Amino acid sequence: MNARAFFDSNLLVYLFDRADQAKSEVAAAVLRSHAPVVSAQVLSEFYWVTTRKLLCRLPPTTAQAAVAEFANFEVVSLDSTLVSRAIETSQRCELSYWDALIVEAAASAGCEELLTEDLAAGSTLRGVRIVNPFAGM
Repeated sequence: MNARAFFDSNLLVYLFDRADQAKSEVAAAVLRSHAPVVSAQVLSEFYWVTTRKLLCRLPPTTAQAAVAEFANFEVVSLDSTLVSRAIETSQRCELSYWDALIVEAAASAGCEELLTEDLAAGSTLRGVRIVNPFAGM
């Protein structure tokens, strides 16, 4: 059985990013070896980044279809409790609110690992170990 882990949006984006083939291959391998957990925020960020920020942007319908596929993963919903915890974590850990919201979503889902390139790999926040699957590339 694949290990359950929280996926930040950058891993999902790299699955579609033609500008960085190496990261795309790593992201695909990580996806195959884990049971992904995401949040509504991750799905939203994926759509926005792939349709607005990529050099080779996805057509909105393609990004929408990908979001629909990713919605089959375990998805953490955004609620007032998660927002409050993210605000506290943001202040306590000196993180951006958006990064703290990702950390809190991972913690609320009971994930041991948060896979991202946006936080300090090797650190532990709210009981969740930060892992950068692209480290050493």
